[in-house]
Amino acid sequence: MNYRSDVTTILHLVHDLIHEDEEDNPSQQMQNVGEQGHMALLGHSLAAYISVLDRERLRKLTTRILSDTTLWLCKLFRYENGSAYFHEDDRDGLVRVCRLVINARYEEYASEGYAVLSAKQPVIYQSASCRPGLGQHLCNQLGLPLSSLCRVPCNTIFGSQHQMDVALLDKLIKEDTEAGKVPLLLIANAGTPGAGHTDKLGRLKDLCDQYNMWLHVEGKCCLMLTFSCNWCVSGVIPIQAATRCDSMTLAPGQWLGLPAVTAVTLYRHEDPALSLAAGLTSSQPVEKLRALPLWLSLQYLGHDGIVQTIRHATVLSQQLLQKLKSLASIKTSVGDFLMFYHYLCKQLAHLVPISGVDVVELEDEGICLRFSPLLTAAILGTQQKDIEELVEKLTELVPIMSSTMCLRQDFREETYRHSPWLRYIEDFCWPGLGAVRFEPRAEGMDEYRRKQELEKMNAELLKKLQDLDTDIIFSTGPEAGTEDGCIFVGMVTEDVDVSDLVDTIAALGRDIEESGRLLENMTEVVRKGILEAELQLQKANEEKLMEEGMLRQLPLVGSVLNWFSPVQSSIKGRTFNLAAVQHLKYGVNNFIKHANATSYAPFDAPTSSANTRQIPTVQILFLYHLNSLKD
Repeated sequence: MNYRSDVTTILHLVHDLIHEDEEDNPSQQMQNVGEQGHMALLGHSLAAYISVLDRERLRKLTTRILSDTTLWLCKLFRYENGSAYFHEDDRDGLVRVCRLVINARYEEYASEGYAVLSAKQPVIYQSASCRPGLGQHLCNQLGLPLSSLCRVPCNTIFGSQHQMDVALLDKLIKEDTEAGKVPLLLIANAGTPGAGHTDKLGRLKDLCDQYNMWLHVEGKCCLMLTFSCNWCVSGVIPIQAATRCDSMTLAPGQWLGLPAVTAVTLYRHEDPALSLAAGLTSSQPVEKLRALPLWLSLQYLGHDGIVQTIRHATVLSQQLLQKLKSLASIKTSVGDFLMFYHYLCKQLAHLVPISGVDVVELEDEGICLRFSPLLTAAILGTQQKDIEELVEKLTELVPIMSSTMCLRQDFREETYRHSPWLRYIEDFCWPGLGAVRFEPRAEGMDEYRRKQELEKMNAELLKKLQDLDTDIIFSTGPEAGTEDGCIFVGMVTEDVDVSDLVDTIAALGRDIEESGRLLENMTEVVRKGILEAELQLQKANEEKLMEEGMLRQLPLVGSVLNWFSPVQSSIKGRTFNLAAVQHLKYGVNNFIKHANATSYAPFDAPTSSANTRQIPTVQILFLYHLNSLKD
């Protein structure tokens, strides 16, 4: 940058960069920030201001902020005698907890490093339903091989398909112990990232105590610890089991609608030296200021405000669940998910964006619509009227989706009935009735010309279909992975006659093909007419030369001879007067339009007067073609 800008100019630039895509993509507009969000934003500004204070005042202030915030969080989540680590990356707290456990289990780790671990390899256990990539990230940050990560399958016969199989975990731990490995840490879920299920925390804690393992818990359902009665959409979280864990990672910013607030890891350990070695505590005052935005927000909301925010989210889940019970075509899973086709999920997310629904793909259930107000309601400001609108859109879209799915096979069979004019295009990603392509006859065409003709005819056919008076949407389909020259038919209602629909598509295609061939035939007639006219002109010139002689054809000599000795020629001159046929363009264009719109009824050219005889159609096209040659 070669010049300086004032503050106003810079702020305008930032404003334009933030809002530049909102007109084209209304769904990407910025979310409204509530008062509690403004408190969090204020905390970031205050943290920058406080960081310039003198060292002693900064130390006292940051110590107070950190201790207050830790005390409030431990009380709020019923986690007694805990410490807190505030971190930007929500995985960083677990990484440092693992370092703490390694330092505690391997006394010589501080001096010997990885050599100690190679003798007795540590093992970290995680559920198969944990968030993707978490285990690999831990191994990378800790310098451990991937063989130190054990992925525990979930129940497949008894219990939930998303809960960790406790019996199998016990077996895996015994096998690792017998192999000389050290069971180090277990990661359990209180609300899986995908389906929102909670592991059997009580049994897992007993197993960890048996093998001297560290239990770490994470998930949105940790929020339920703020209630005296800990109900959530995936069941009841036992308070004692959840609070007995050795550490837990929380995301209060996301849960409470607080922008840019750090994640928090609560943990219990009696040795501050090991906590310092693991990076869970710091003597740097600036790092302690990470807690300031949350410190302000917690004071603003208060205990009752936080509980009310979480309670509102659970009420929204209950409301949607009750409404969906009346729709037999919808399957619910844990109250958080609806089983749907992918297209419908996207439609709902687009039509009711404030509801916070999004699309996920689960291993057993398939593609689902996820409604998780614990993660979105506080940020988006979702209200009960938004749930009513979501259910209303569901009742509109589900019947038309069901009828479309039922008629897809009929559409396919009817398309094959019109072979070879129509070709059915298999596209499993298309949510509508299906896709077809009109195949013109290609006698005497090379591959390049055939492809051009195919795209041209199907583009014209698509335009005619879109002009029909119908609620069915015809389009070119998805942009990626689509064959050239395809026509995609959208959703249809149950009263649509698929046979008539396919007949209409085929008839329009054949009309377009016949219209094109008629114009090709007329072009051939015009070409032959031009050749015939050229031969007649050449013959007339030869006859004139024979009758008048060579001298009269010379420009200067001929003029003198004709002056002194005029000649009476019996040959009438013939010319192409291209300029005289300009007025015929309008008539020809009307003819072409008329031919495309009808069954090619005879076309009458306009006459200049009653005495002027009618000009045949072929002659009009012939003159028009000559005029085109001139242009």
